[in-house]
Amino acid sequence: MASSIIGGLVESGHPPELISAADPFPESLDRLAQIAPVKVCTDNAAAVADADVVIMAVKPQVMAEATNSIARAVRARRALVISIAAGVTITSMQARLGPEAAIVRCMPNTPALLGCGASALFANANVSEQQRQHAEAILSAVGITRWVPEESALDAITALSGSGPAYFFLFMEAMIDTACELGLDRETATTMALQTGLGAARMALESDVDLTELRRRVTSPGGTTERAVESFESDGLRTVVANALHAAAQRSGQLAREMG
Repeated sequence: MASSIIGGLVESGHPPELISAADPFPESLDRLAQIAPVKVCTDNAAAVADADVVIMAVKPQVMAEATNSIARAVRARRALVISIAAGVTITSMQARLGPEAAIVRCMPNTPALLGCGASALFANANVSEQQRQHAEAILSAVGITRWVPEESALDAITALSGSGPAYFFLFMEAMIDTACELGLDRETATTMALQTGLGAARMALESDVDLTELRRRVTSPGGTTERAVESFESDGLRTVVANALHAAAQRSGQLAREMG
């Protein structure tokens, strides 16, 4: 995700010489250098020494160690800290960075790798309007952004868009497998399913009517689509989806409590 953000920033015109990146593994820095000519090092504190914005693109399990390593520099610079670590609350970060720390929590998703991500952001009270604009500009480099009014809303965002790509992948897997059962070869089934998913998403994004109306327009009375939709409804598809999102949101909250 860090590579995606850096790539998006450079692509959108941000000077690469103003970006510094730290990673304990030199091979990761070598791969990053192939994306953009940014400054790289293995020392977190050195990387953020002159930073106005610090992006914590680390796994939740190492967030405590990572924040401890930059706390002094962040306090000295009064830098904005943007965290994309799932389950790590602002309160837990302030315990290490200080109560005055300006922190934005962000929940991006993997399509950011292609520049079409969906990122939700929440800012604590220490974040200035200018810092909010900086955070939004950074995440907008890899897709759309939306601010949420409460930190707890990030649990719902995690369930919806954070985990969401996997739901669509699973649905397309099921479509492809069934198409093969119906006689198609896997290559044809895969191509048609993926293109259909892309086309449906573009129609939904670019249309001036809602999803219900779009579905109605595809569903001819007495036709094949109507029969399939009726089967989905009778098998409880909406309940299945609701249960899945509730489970994901609950797990997101649980992870936050476990991370402390």
